[in-house]
Amino acid sequence: MSPERFDVKVGKHMSGQAINTYLKAYAVESGISDLIRLNTKVVSAEHQETKDGGWVLTLDTPSPGAAKKVFAKRLILATGLTSEPFLPHFQGQEVFGGRIFHGKDFQQNSDTLKTAKAATVFGATKFAWDAVYAYATAGVKVNWVIRSSGHGPCWMAPPYVTPLKKWIEKLANMRLLTWFSPCIWGDADGYSTIRNFYHGTAIGRTIVDGFWKVLGNDVITLNKFDSHPDTAKLKPWTEAMFTGASFSILNYEQDILELVKGDMIDIHVGEVDHLSPGKVHLADGTEFGSDVFLANTGWKHVPAIKFFPEGIEKELGIPHRWADGASTEDLANQKDLIKRADEEILSRFPRLQRQPIWNKNYIPLTEQKGIDSKDEVTPCAPLTPYMLYHFMVPASPRFLRSRDVAFTGMISNFSNAITAHISGLWISAYFQGKLTINPAATLDDKTALKKLQYETVLANRWGKWRYPTDWGSKNPNFIFDAVPYLDLLQHDLGLNPYRKKGWFAEMTEPYGPDDYQDIDDEWMKKNK
Repeated sequence: MSPERFDVKVGKHMSGQAINTYLKAYAVESGISDLIRLNTKVVSAEHQETKDGGWVLTLDTPSPGAAKKVFAKRLILATGLTSEPFLPHFQGQEVFGGRIFHGKDFQQNSDTLKTAKAATVFGATKFAWDAVYAYATAGVKVNWVIRSSGHGPCWMAPPYVTPLKKWIEKLANMRLLTWFSPCIWGDADGYSTIRNFYHGTAIGRTIVDGFWKVLGNDVITLNKFDSHPDTAKLKPWTEAMFTGASFSILNYEQDILELVKGDMIDIHVGEVDHLSPGKVHLADGTEFGSDVFLANTGWKHVPAIKFFPEGIEKELGIPHRWADGASTEDLANQKDLIKRADEEILSRFPRLQRQPIWNKNYIPLTEQKGIDSKDEVTPCAPLTPYMLYHFMVPASPRFLRSRDVAFTGMISNFSNAITAHISGLWISAYFQGKLTINPAATLDDKTALKKLQYETVLANRWGKWRYPTDWGSKNPNFIFDAVPYLDLLQHDLGLNPYRKKGWFAEMTEPYGPDDYQDIDDEWMKKNK
């Protein structure tokens, strides 16, 4: 991604436009642009119960003459976690008169930056911060509503943090600092001794607590939240240690916290009671005029595709309803494995036994007065988490045998680009049966299969304890655990994960995309 071609600058964040332009150019130059069917939705996917497996996909496409059904020998689900917005019903929205839309659709409603006089932004995720900034800098009065019974404001850090003044993205990929995270797959990095000291001893855990306290306090101090009563409302309610990928970065041209101190932004920590013509009413009696109601109300994290045969989602490892007495094929509902995993997690990492109390008054969004939803899938619905081996493939014999399905993009971390790159290589090797550590090889060994399935439950259950205030109980969500995860995948590929020059550099130099730029060539050379 050259600065001249894609309008990016060294040391600066990339714009969405630059990334979009890059992806389009990549598709053209890689020869895959003609293979992409745009404006096409996969409605259903039916697994073929034959020796070779495969899938029949039913498509919804506006193109006349385009095939409505296609056969795929292999299927990769890359639908992501933020594709399907969740927008509940707000009492009185039918008479509100102004626009009501989800944060995902902000671009499609960007004309309101010019037409609206007042906007209400509901929620305190990074999407909400971005919308508040956009409206305020466009001269639109903003009423920012943060639920008092919700998760509170997300962590927003300056680009450079800690006394080391390091980019936070790079900080998370420095081996030396990844050891401070109680990570269930951490030993994959080969530094189990230091990890055992940090998390298995009282002295080590005191050091770990100190690290997270320094990191959190540094962010709060740098942002000067307590310098003004309005910015104080934006101080995070969660502990830094237990916060996952919702941890975000202040990447605005103007200082948004200074805007908060001015007259263009009013912050209300309370509950939306109802809407009326041109007004928003809060439960405490506060009301204000609004032309726009922008709701940052979460996502439907389950793929919006119907899978057949009926009930196959249990073996696929995608979220579904909790159930008692489930069959062994339903790995996510195996209570004995869940109990065993919980015991191991809390035994290996005693610090996780002291879970954070981040909001004693928490109420799920859809249970709040004035807000409801009839959707089957919501961020609050009681569903099992994703249950995928290494967060990519089902651990059921049915799919290990056919090796015809994989998932990518179901992980949230600061290293999404690197994760996507190495995950793609891993999936390709898996489909070809060329992984050095091959999960499909367990099919002929009942003991090995049970071990693989337990490891799958263990890794996916760990998020519930490690990132309870984020999406850890729904999908893989982590920050300081990315490098050992990439190490794990490289071991499976038969590659050396240590890519720095010397032991000191290995510990202190952060890993970035450039460290893995030749990994495809390495693997192909090894597998000639």
